[in-house]
Amino acid sequence: MTLELFRIDDRLIHGQVVVGWGQPCTLGFFVLVDDDVAASEWEQELYRMGVPPEMDLHFESVASAAARLAEYRRDPRPGMLLTGDIATMQRLVAAAPGIRAVMVGGIHHKPGRAPRLRYVFLTADEEQRLRDLAAAGVTVTAQDVPQAAALPLDDLLRGDGSG
Repeated sequence: MTLELFRIDDRLIHGQVVVGWGQPCTLGFFVLVDDDVAASEWEQELYRMGVPPEMDLHFESVASAAARLAEYRRDPRPGMLLTGDIATMQRLVAAAPGIRAVMVGGIHHKPGRAPRLRYVFLTADEEQRLRDLAAAGVTVTAQDVPQAAALPLDDLLRGDGSG
């Protein structure tokens, strides 16, 4: 495995990502893609505190991540790329062809979002963005932890927040 996990999670780096995914998948690095965080040293320092020293954490804008994606894919260690929202992942997919699968890991409640799973709330615009990713040939699933089954996009969008 190399960089094969592309996750959308509005909390970006947190315990579920670092411990829940990092340890069982023996992740060697994370790539956090966020234009604002990539330009903010103090935010980067906060995220670095959540990652153990044996794991590398790289900060990229969408443009720099697209430019360096091949480099990350050549890294023999397993890795995970994270965006904090669907729009950022959609921009990355458009800028870096070859991303075949995207996992919705956690998008939490805020006004205007409807519950789809207990860990995914979406606006109509976000649902359309996920459909657009799928129409572009990207397999979109939802999965909070590695031990859970990945739910296909259709099941995610049919959810009522109880699953």
